[in-house]
Amino acid sequence: MHHISVDPSGGRGTPGSGPGSRRRYAAGVTAALAAGLMLTAAPTAHADTITDTIEVGNYPDEVTITPDGNRAYVTGNLDGTVSVIDTTTNTVTTTIDVGNYPGKVAFTPDGTRAYIPVSDNDSVSVIDTTTNAVIDTINVGYEPKGVAITPDGTRAYVTQVHTNPSVVSVIDTITNMVTTTVPIDDWSYNLAITPDGNRAYVTNWRGNSVSVVDTNTNTVTTTIDVGGLASQVAITPDGTRAYVTSGDKVSVIDTTTNTVVDAVAVGASLRSLAITPDGTRAYVTSGSEVSVIDTTTNRVITTTKVGRFQWDASSAPRAEGVAITPDGTRAYVAVNGFEFGWRWLPSAVSVIAIDDAQSPLGSLGSLGWPPS
Repeated sequence: MHHISVDPSGGRGTPGSGPGSRRRYAAGVTAALAAGLMLTAAPTAHADTITDTIEVGNYPDEVTITPDGNRAYVTGNLDGTVSVIDTTTNTVTTTIDVGNYPGKVAFTPDGTRAYIPVSDNDSVSVIDTTTNAVIDTINVGYEPKGVAITPDGTRAYVTQVHTNPSVVSVIDTITNMVTTTVPIDDWSYNLAITPDGNRAYVTNWRGNSVSVVDTNTNTVTTTIDVGGLASQVAITPDGTRAYVTSGDKVSVIDTTTNTVVDAVAVGASLRSLAITPDGTRAYVTSGSEVSVIDTTTNRVITTTKVGRFQWDASSAPRAEGVAITPDGTRAYVAVNGFEFGWRWLPSAVSVIAIDDAQSPLGSLGSLGWPPS
């Protein structure tokens, strides 16, 4: 079956890497300088700082961290792999083949299993996180994209982009069988479940909206217009607000009234977002930047630029998925290289040490590019 992968923020290229990448990178920089191109180096960060950069598989897309914080699972969009990073040593310990275009990983609360939608296979792969082996494959239908697991670990909710109408499949995690499907608005893309497990917030990309699903009845109770292409969603730990990437902004939804109460201007091509465990900040990837939103004021307080050097916005490495460790001390960001001449710079995951006292003036830092 032929599949078309949907990218809400624009088309994706096909990056690659090979031996001698750093040598050719240095040669490319020298050639650029000789040609009179101007390189701009980002100023030193004075808030969050980059502590490590880890090379991973082809075109890293999403990052998810295990409940105990010991490992980060990174999906490679084009090579169909999941790279497993030991967050103590920040090294890749294994790579798991799952199939082309895997989506974001979701873990059961005890961390023993990982559920991964695989778009090209119309299925969800189940990984035993002790052995890091695929132990089951669940057929769910055309192009699954997002997944979220209820706090009690009994059900996994999976979005499917191209079905008509779009649906969310509900999987019983004991039997790994689809028990029901919930019809949703236009092109359901991603979802998040409230901490009490009673509701799922589902983004509808083409519908510019968010559907609220009652997980007790598996029915849509309301649909919220967010005024832009809705793709990613994260819910604060207290369950009172949902943050949704919509167009060039992040819409803030009051989950009591299910109304949009604020909109935070961030930038074009919003990719992903994650909220710190204390709920005070939201990290948003956008183009070549990682922006931090103060969730009290709903204003951007700092912005980190991807890459040590860039020629223009189109040639900068691109920040993709972001995840925060359970202790709130680090953010892991998937970063894709850009095409420079005849090759692509390597793709990687950058590790950000989160500063407890963000500067209200913001900062421009480096995501340590390329990997050293």
